Amino acid sequence: MEPIKKIKIGGIEVAVWKNTSKEGNDFFTTTMERNYKVGEDWKKTNSLRDNDLPKAILALQKAFEFVFIKE
Repeated sequence: MEPIKKIKIGGIEVAVWKNTSKEGNDFFTTTMERNYKVGEDWKKTNSLRDNDLPKAILALQKAFEFVFIKE
């Protein structure tokens, strides 16, 4: 399953997922991760550094706007 929206700002990526409840109602969830490189390999983590916080805030704001418009 793929997210319905990905928002990337620097190394921060927020994904928006569409879900359906048992009652048939749609709702959205989000995941967030930071991508970074070690040598030639790309890694992912949920841990943020202090300079990642403004990027995370902006990415989450954009995710909120996307979900708000969808509803």
